[in-house]
Amino acid sequence: METEQERDSSPPQPGRRWVSALLGAGVLASIASFLYPALRYVLPPRIAESTSSSVVAAKVGQLKDNTGIVFRFGSEPAILIHTPDGKYVAFTAVCTHLGCTVQYRSDLHEIWCPCHNGMYSLTGQNVSGPPPRPLAAYKVHVQGEDIVVSRSA
Repeated sequence: METEQERDSSPPQPGRRWVSALLGAGVLASIASFLYPALRYVLPPRIAESTSSSVVAAKVGQLKDNTGIVFRFGSEPAILIHTPDGKYVAFTAVCTHLGCTVQYRSDLHEIWCPCHNGMYSLTGQNVSGPPPRPLAAYKVHVQGEDIVVSRSA
C-alpha cells in the first residue's frame, strides 16, 4: 500500500499535465473574453478629426424660427439655431462643463445642458449653472438651398 509521501512524490502523469494545461488555457481565455470588451469600452479608439472646415448642417426652410438642430461637425456634435429674429447661429454642442450634448430651449430662448442645468445665451456665453466657459462659435452662411457651417479661424 502506498503511503501519502510516496503518492505526492510520484511524477505527474502525462494525461494529467495535458488536462491541467487545457484547463489553464480555458481559464485564461475566459478572463481575456471578459477583460477585452471592458478595456475597449474604457479606452475607446481615437477618431480622426475631420479635415473639412465646413459642413452642410441643414437646408433652408428645414428649421422654423426659434428652433434648433444638432448635427455632426467632424467627430463632434454641433448645434444650429434659427433664432426668433430669423438669424442662423451655430456653436459646438459640447458643454464646457463635462462634455454633455447641449440642446436649444425654444421656451427660454437659450441653449441648455441637461446634465447639470447649465445655460448659454444665443451668443454662446455661459449664463448660469456650472459651465466655466462659453461655447465655441461657428460661422454660418446660406449658399443656395444649403446652410453651411464653418470653423471660425
